[in-house]
Amino acid sequence: MKKFRKVLDGLTTSSPGGTIGSPSCGSAAGTPTAAPTPKEIDIQETLVSENFQLCKTVRHGFPYQPTALAFDPVQKILAIGSRSGGVRILGRPGVDCYCQHESGAAVLQLQFLINEGALVTACADDTLHLWNLRQRRPAVLHSLKFNRERITFCHLPFQSKWLYVGTERGNTHIVNIESFILSGYVIMWNKAIELATKTHPGPVVHLSDSPKDEGKLLIGFESGTIVQWDLRVKKADFRIYYDEAIHSVSWHHEGKQFMCSHSDGSLTLWNLRNTTKPFQVTFPHGKIQKDGRKESCKPILKVEYKTSRNSEPFVIFSGGLSYDKAGRRPTLTIMHGKAITVLEMDYPIVEFMALCETPYNNEVQEPYAVVVLLEKDLIVVDLTQSNFPVFENPYPMDIHESPVTCTAYFAECPPDIIPILYSIGAKHKKTGYSQKEWPISGGTWTLGSHTYPEIIITGHADGSIKFWDASAITLQMLYKLKTSKVFEKPKPGEGRAADLVEDDPFAIQMVSWCPKSRIFCVVGISAHIILYRFSKYDANTQIVSLEVRLPCESEDVISPSENENNPSLSEPGSHSPHHQHPASPSSGTPEGVKDSIPHLKVKDRTVRVPPGYQAELVIQLLWTDGEPPQQITSLDINSAYGLLAFGNCNGLAVVDYLQKTVLLCMSTLDLYGAADPYQRLTRSPRRNRQSTSGLTELSDNQQSVDMERSKSPTSESRENSFSRSRSSSVSSIDRDTKEAITTLQLGESFGRKGDALPTPCLWVGTSLGVVLLIPMSIPTDQEERMEEPVTIGPSGTVMMLKGSVLRFAFLDCMGALIQSPYEVWRDPNAPEDPDRPRRRKLVNFSPSSSQDTCGEGHLAVVCSERQAKVFLMPSQSCLFVHNITESSFVLRADVVSVCNSVCLACFCANGHVMTLSLPSLRPLIDVNYLPLTDMRIARTFCFTNGGQALYLSSPTEIQRITYSQEMCDNLQEMLGELFTPIETPEAQNRGFLKGFFGGNTHTFDREELFGEAAAGKASRSLAQHIPGQVGVEGMKVAASGVVGDLARARIALDERGQRLGELEDRTAMMMTSAETFSKHAHELMLKCKDKKWYQF
Repeated sequence: MKKFRKVLDGLTTSSPGGTIGSPSCGSAAGTPTAAPTPKEIDIQETLVSENFQLCKTVRHGFPYQPTALAFDPVQKILAIGSRSGGVRILGRPGVDCYCQHESGAAVLQLQFLINEGALVTACADDTLHLWNLRQRRPAVLHSLKFNRERITFCHLPFQSKWLYVGTERGNTHIVNIESFILSGYVIMWNKAIELATKTHPGPVVHLSDSPKDEGKLLIGFESGTIVQWDLRVKKADFRIYYDEAIHSVSWHHEGKQFMCSHSDGSLTLWNLRNTTKPFQVTFPHGKIQKDGRKESCKPILKVEYKTSRNSEPFVIFSGGLSYDKAGRRPTLTIMHGKAITVLEMDYPIVEFMALCETPYNNEVQEPYAVVVLLEKDLIVVDLTQSNFPVFENPYPMDIHESPVTCTAYFAECPPDIIPILYSIGAKHKKTGYSQKEWPISGGTWTLGSHTYPEIIITGHADGSIKFWDASAITLQMLYKLKTSKVFEKPKPGEGRAADLVEDDPFAIQMVSWCPKSRIFCVVGISAHIILYRFSKYDANTQIVSLEVRLPCESEDVISPSENENNPSLSEPGSHSPHHQHPASPSSGTPEGVKDSIPHLKVKDRTVRVPPGYQAELVIQLLWTDGEPPQQITSLDINSAYGLLAFGNCNGLAVVDYLQKTVLLCMSTLDLYGAADPYQRLTRSPRRNRQSTSGLTELSDNQQSVDMERSKSPTSESRENSFSRSRSSSVSSIDRDTKEAITTLQLGESFGRKGDALPTPCLWVGTSLGVVLLIPMSIPTDQEERMEEPVTIGPSGTVMMLKGSVLRFAFLDCMGALIQSPYEVWRDPNAPEDPDRPRRRKLVNFSPSSSQDTCGEGHLAVVCSERQAKVFLMPSQSCLFVHNITESSFVLRADVVSVCNSVCLACFCANGHVMTLSLPSLRPLIDVNYLPLTDMRIARTFCFTNGGQALYLSSPTEIQRITYSQEMCDNLQEMLGELFTPIETPEAQNRGFLKGFFGGNTHTFDREELFGEAAAGKASRSLAQHIPGQVGVEGMKVAASGVVGDLARARIALDERGQRLGELEDRTAMMMTSAETFSKHAHELMLKCKDKKWYQF
């Protein structure tokens, strides 16, 4: 806790503060270069470094590039592996966990230790990992790295501690799951096949124990060879040599038959009584052609053969369609008796798995659902109904339905906004889902005490906007808005727009939302802005269209005094209604300017709009001289003022959306007037046709930022990359005079040094680090506001920072954040009440309202790419300055509330996340969070109140993080439990005759065969054991509660008893061995006692 004097403290850097273009005035506030004055601003700063810690909280969305799938039928949890080494574990809604392998190697296969709270992962770097799921944040207990062989398939029998591992060389190894040590028992490929066979059988593609006898292991090789290996006698029971490559094998539960899927689109059924040829061969999708031959079919990549008590067995497989049906979508086929159902999928099938009632492979399986993992979706099909409906997915797996192009994050929203959005969004939900409950229902999750309303907004390439309820670390879709409905559908290849943004003309670049007034504004890639108001009623409306031509100087203009291209600027603050155009692109066009048309055509007829967000105004920038308009780089809207301001690399425009008029339309250079710190002459910007691909390519591009880059990229290289709200950042004024408007803020402030009272102002930040203040005069009376013009004009006030300006915020003299004024929401379509006439209700947070102790004034926080400054208004004295980074640049900066105080949070291009105290700009934390930053992360990263932030970690996933120590401490309480102590279901009584003739499955002792005593040790060079970071300690963090403690105690006692038993056995063996040795030695001594040395 410190008291800060406004002059002396914090001025530790050499860069001068104060203002540019005007000398320091002798105000009481002073500047860093002026003499100290006795007047103080006493602000108690409460934030310290201990309030901050950075950690990931939860990941939402569909796992990017999935590779593997597993299900625990007792715990009812699902695991999905991905190409980047991630593992996502899902249970009931709220139970959603993300784990990441440190190596980043792709996950090849997943195997649950059923009902044990553990998971085995096999990765592409030939390493096996054992994950402990008995803690809310799973951790690796053991790893085993194979050095000489590549892992291709794994199989873990139910209730076994021995994992079978097949390799590319065709060998099968056995791993003890408890110790993660390789057994000396190996099934070599040359022993498995006959010696007479000259060719290698290929990699192992299948391993499974016979349902009839656990001592028999079925090994499938890629070439088509199948061997049943008797583990006890170490030889093959039978060998099958089939001439088609095998992709998968599935047993009938009785263990007398199994089915194989092949590369020619066939299914073969084999009977163990006669393995010389298949019992049945079928081509499910191969029809007989006219010449009598079968159609050639695609491979059947996987088949599952599942039995049912009360009906025919299910045969479920993926692939197998004939090659001649081009363009057909990927399919999952369900054969049930004679009925064949083909389910077409939107994306290729990665993996599928039937969910069955029993974990035992020798019981009737009773499949009730099938989980299908697609490349970009997860669906679950209900097998209990004849039409096979899908279940409604409770997880937000469709974030990427159209590529995400921008994000916004709002914590501490008004509590009523979420139910309202949900009720409207629910009316448009799809129907036809299965009526049964979602079958992946494992784990436990309760609503924690540390929850508050949060909303995430995502903008998409197709012009859609999605509102998500993000409260309590979950994510649920609330409402979807399609901005493309405002426009006429563009005909293919029509007009100029087709040249520029043919694929995604409606893609969203940025959004601005005021939850209190419910005003919503979007900026699109076609240089358009749409203003929406919220209503609970449907309405017939005609959308007003404004067309704006931001100044674009012609080649020969060299004098800043000429205003031919800026007809609205004959005098500052002039009212310019002639910029309002009807929706028709041909009307209202000034003479002598070619192609004054917008990209898109707004619907010019009355349209019926449903309840929710309804478009009121569309603003579009026009083509000029055959050149497309530059994309909009900054936006701010204020409902109390009824104003909307936006800018791009050409200039600034301010629109009165109540009167539907353009108030100001100026080039950036003209905003300065005589106060231009660089004394530039206007000249033509370089006419580069702007690339628009960067926005929608965020889904695929993984371009990384040059970490060592000391200069900010120019506008050409960075038009669509890192910046949320800018298209250029020029570090050298000599290189280019093009200056973009990078950030805007409307609010109560002091436009000039001599102002005694705050007035509405527009703060403007540019890519050259310049801050401009534009005061405005807005009529306060409601009737006057709708009729009288708003006057607006630059004040000549200029302040400077290093690098492009990113963020403004205002604090009162007590250090509290001053909120922007807003208009209280009222439904525009509500029925009129004659007793209560509809009036605007404004809420104003004036800086002077809380200034009883320190007089009038407020603090302005300004953050740029390189530094942050705090100015005292109205004197414009620079109180504090902090150089944030020299070697990189800030991508995102937000002033946020944390622990009942405020701080400045920054995210840099080199991956650092840092926070600075306010107003003193004292560094609180600086964490190297992301070693590499790509464009997608840079564009979507945003901070919010409560110590939270988010970014798009992949094209399909949102990663939420916290930088608050309090939230990190409470995170365990907020996360769901993956493991719940459940009694393992008992095996069915098989009956005397079945047990007698079918063989007894319980007599097989794997320990006796695979243990070190019998099989010896494996070669040390074959695999290397790597203990996990948590080791055995991790297992102690089991499920909480008495049941968990009892379960742990029981496991510990069992393990202790087992180890004591093993120790006793080994001791006895050693004693016997010692006695035998002693006896033999004594006999040898007696025998040799009297012999001479030459008799030996």
